[in-house]
Amino acid sequence: MRVLLLLILFLLPLMLIAQPGPPPPDPGDPVPITGVEILLVAGGLLGLKRYKSAKKE
Repeated sequence: MRVLLLLILFLLPLMLIAQPGPPPPDPGDPVPITGVEILLVAGGLLGLKRYKSAKKE
């Protein structure tokens, strides 16, 4: 009985402190393409163009 009482006294505060997790993200809300992604794609295309032109020579 004593062990059960001690166990309840130690575990009860842990259960009371617990909080629910964050809400799930909205699946209908797409992430917009920002300027960083556009610059990365443009840099990749420029590098590909330069690689192909250097390979031809």
